[in-house]
Amino acid sequence: MEFADVIDLFYRLRLKPGVNMLAKRYPQGRSAGVGRMGPKRLGLALILIILGLGFAGQACRSQKNSASPSIEFTHIPPAAQGGKERLDTISGRVMNARPKQQIVIYAHSGQWWVQPDPPETPFVAIKEDSTWSTQTHLGFEYAALLVDPDYHPPPTMDVAPTQGGSIALVTIVKGEGTPQLAPTGSLKFSGYDWSVRMIESDKGGMNNLYDAENAWTDASGALHMQIKKKSDKWSCAEIFLNRSLGYGTYSVTVRDTSHLEPAANFSMFTFDDSASEEHFRELDVEVSGPSDAANRNSARYVKQPLYMAGNLFAFAAFSGTLTYVMRWEPGRASFKTFRGRSAGGGAQLVSEHEFTSAIPAPGKAVIRLIFYAVASEKNPLQKPSEVVVEKFEYLP
Repeated sequence: MEFADVIDLFYRLRLKPGVNMLAKRYPQGRSAGVGRMGPKRLGLALILIILGLGFAGQACRSQKNSASPSIEFTHIPPAAQGGKERLDTISGRVMNARPKQQIVIYAHSGQWWVQPDPPETPFVAIKEDSTWSTQTHLGFEYAALLVDPDYHPPPTMDVAPTQGGSIALVTIVKGEGTPQLAPTGSLKFSGYDWSVRMIESDKGGMNNLYDAENAWTDASGALHMQIKKKSDKWSCAEIFLNRSLGYGTYSVTVRDTSHLEPAANFSMFTFDDSASEEHFRELDVEVSGPSDAANRNSARYVKQPLYMAGNLFAFAAFSGTLTYVMRWEPGRASFKTFRGRSAGGGAQLVSEHEFTSAIPAPGKAVIRLIFYAVASEKNPLQKPSEVVVEKFEYLP
């Protein structure tokens, strides 16, 4: 019986003085008690029934309106290492989204990157048929976020996005197929096999190109790494070991870097693509040109994340050949810099520092050497540059 029908019955019964229609229909049994019910008591009973039906209807409507949202994917891009040149479509459907909610997509390749990149329009509208679709750069995983209108997506995240606040729901799916790694070059240096980066990267806050021709070894075995202009962008150099060496002592001997501009940066660092939740297990020694005459501290020891207090130690890298050393062991990362081509006895110590807080385990981290341009409004890079690394050494 509908609510309107109950109201109609109530008034029809009230408008027949001394007559109880229910008593006529049910003269015996329990219904006979209804037949002896007075008009006032009958009216009260009917009011209670009406209120009960009203509450039940409201509960049903509330349950329908509060149904949990869900996201499903109808097209998933392949699992692949990301890069500026690789795009695909990602699409899906949302159930029980609230008005004005939208979708935001992140692709996981190293970090989680908001899509499309650059994130000029990161919000994906949900159509009337509950579907959504957008372009994305490739990654090993993809995250679809159902977000409220006041959500402001960060360009990158070190860890996977989670539900909470203005994020109503997060659904993460692995890319399709066998993971595809980006193409790389190769070279031998200091007795090790290295891969050479050949796709873009925004390390340092700039979208730099990387080219295999920017890294090579000469007849003496020294590694040359260049930054040069290509297609109106800076083309840089990065090489990385093909396997993880784990705990131990890592060192590089680098010829004079006093000629470098402030925006030209050389670094030896550890990096694990699969450990975003551990800030990629990254430990760095970096050197660039001084930013001004008043501050000669152009070199740094870093434990990521850089923004945490105590995770950066700056020092002055003097002219001439220097040897940079990192000793990585459980609960400790020790850095030293020496003048000359050796860190052995008698070598002149330039700088040293030790980190002991939240030191990551090696995991799958590999050593990388990189020479790249960094973003700088004050001192943007002006001309091509080169560093020469005489040797790399590792001791367990």
